[in-house]
Amino acid sequence: MARKEIITVQNILDTAFTMTREEGFANVTARKVAAKAGCSTQPIFRVYKNMDELLDAVYAQAETFFQDYYSLYPRTGKTPFSNLGMAYIKFAREERYLFELLFIADNPRKKSMYELLNGKVGNVVYEINLARVQGCPDPGDLFMKMWIFIHGAACMAMTGDYDLSDRETLDLLERSYNAFVGM
Repeated sequence: MARKEIITVQNILDTAFTMTREEGFANVTARKVAAKAGCSTQPIFRVYKNMDELLDAVYAQAETFFQDYYSLYPRTGKTPFSNLGMAYIKFAREERYLFELLFIADNPRKKSMYELLNGKVGNVVYEINLARVQGCPDPGDLFMKMWIFIHGAACMAMTGDYDLSDRETLDLLERSYNAFVGM
């Protein structure tokens, strides 16, 4: 007698996360996850109380994915907020649906943009302190100005309306920082 394949919690989560990356969070349903995982919906509801619990796990995995993405992003800029901005814009371009889930969509699971950006290691705090060390009189205010600019560029990248190269983007971020500091 052939042995039945066992669908694990990790199989289900990986399938739902991959679907989120490829199709968007709104398209993750129990039936679609089951079909992609090659099972019925029964294993999903055996390991998760309901779809909300699975979607919470997908959201948590998306957060971790972004933190890992940022931590591995090459640091090429010396100007405060430039590396964070570069990673954020590139993430929006490369991971459209995850970017939308984490930073755009209205979602009850959603953390604040600051919490997501700062992460567990203090990414934003590091950048603010770097700006302070470099002589910026009000780095918190500067962060807000830079972030409005960076978020706009990322939203354009997510929709395909942003065609600047990485070099051009870094130059633009550095010039924007210097313009904001000089105000």
